[in-house]
Amino acid sequence: MIKPKKPSPTESPLLFEIDSEPLAETLTAWGGVPLAVQAFRSLRIPARVQQHVQVKQRDRGYDEATMVESFVVLNTLGGECVDDFQHLREDGGLQEMLGHEIPSPEAARQFLKQFHSEEKIEEAREGRGPEQIAFIPEEGDALAGLGEVNRELVLELAKRCPEQRIVTVDLDATIIESRKREALRTYEGGRGYQPMLAVWAEMDVVLADEFRDGNVPAMMAPLPVTQRAFSAVPQTGMSYYFRGDSACHERELLQWLQNEKRENGPPGFIGFAISARMSEALHQAILRVPEGDWQPYEEAHASEIRECAEVDFVPGEKSEPKDAQPLRYVAIRIGHRQEEWFSDGSQVKHFAVVSNIWEWKPGRLIEWHRGKAGTVEGVNDVLKNELAGGVMPSKYFGANAAWLRLAVISHNVLTALKRLALPAELLRARPKRLRFLIFNTAGRLVQHARKMVLRLATLGVRLVTWKPAMQALPVAT
Repeated sequence: MIKPKKPSPTESPLLFEIDSEPLAETLTAWGGVPLAVQAFRSLRIPARVQQHVQVKQRDRGYDEATMVESFVVLNTLGGECVDDFQHLREDGGLQEMLGHEIPSPEAARQFLKQFHSEEKIEEAREGRGPEQIAFIPEEGDALAGLGEVNRELVLELAKRCPEQRIVTVDLDATIIESRKREALRTYEGGRGYQPMLAVWAEMDVVLADEFRDGNVPAMMAPLPVTQRAFSAVPQTGMSYYFRGDSACHERELLQWLQNEKRENGPPGFIGFAISARMSEALHQAILRVPEGDWQPYEEAHASEIRECAEVDFVPGEKSEPKDAQPLRYVAIRIGHRQEEWFSDGSQVKHFAVVSNIWEWKPGRLIEWHRGKAGTVEGVNDVLKNELAGGVMPSKYFGANAAWLRLAVISHNVLTALKRLALPAELLRARPKRLRFLIFNTAGRLVQHARKMVLRLATLGVRLVTWKPAMQALPVAT
């Protein structure tokens, strides 16, 4: 006789009803958010905002620092549109913890709009060449000020992490899709924007960002973003490196990187590796490489043979200054083990990396260059899919640029929180992981001994790490 199975509790209706009356006590669903806010304030971001960002036209309403902190809270808790501010306003405990109200969606929209400068856009449009379509507007004072806030944030974090002596700047552009009528078509065919980001690989912070229309090619003017990135790191006592894709194989950027007396950047050597644009001359030089010079550059791949070799190549075009030291070209050859054909009809594919680092073996150089896929591309993914950077809130270019930069600042605040205060096992935790473990912790605010106390709905063993984390992030008064 078969014994009947015990019914699963998941097959029964829930054993309670929802009371239509809200709870009278001051509760919060986000009892862990003070850790992120403590990091924000400990880095002295409010004072930096008050110094560099002046957009208020009246004394009434929220000051600039309160607005920026509110946007950081929105990103931290997973909000992805301006209307999500209303959801934050409905949590009474959040206001009590922060010491200020959360702005309404309309107030947030008006704040973002003040970063838009139609004058700058018109100047850039009128300054185009006769056959030039795309342009990059200069930033207005408010938007540039917000960038200065982020630069000083990074420098403050670097000061608190003196053990980090290597700076690798990874540069890349990313596409943010948008259905807004003002968004222009990207090279992929859809509408959107194509901002460029520079990331400090070892620290996992965004050094600089530049918001761009979707039709701006990635190879257009990468130097200014690179210069702003290197200005955001300590200027002495560091080893400097740069990595980029083929959009960075551009004359002005290469010339600046090679010039050890460069302007707007740290003096001395900057080691770089950049994907080379495959000209016909470079391709022919790769084909002339003797077969015996090709060597595997990584562990055996299941279906492909990946090899590399030095290439004797001096470019004829003016992609590099004539008076500069010769650059190193390392070729990559990829073929199928079963002699299959690629989709374009070829049996092998060729790529190349251009570099000024001569002491590394070709395989090590290639592997190091490919490492940017886990840094700047990962940050782009976080900004678009785990913070609010993936959904543009406005038809105004400057408002969208500010929205992305506020997401960048939020990312850097969370990185600072992990590096300075949280346990080592959370150093690589993404925002959704931090929400699961920390930020989305329910709590109750009570008055005790003339003080407000936050009681959290979590185990005591977890709280043991929270108090030291707050203490590791002192706030100057």
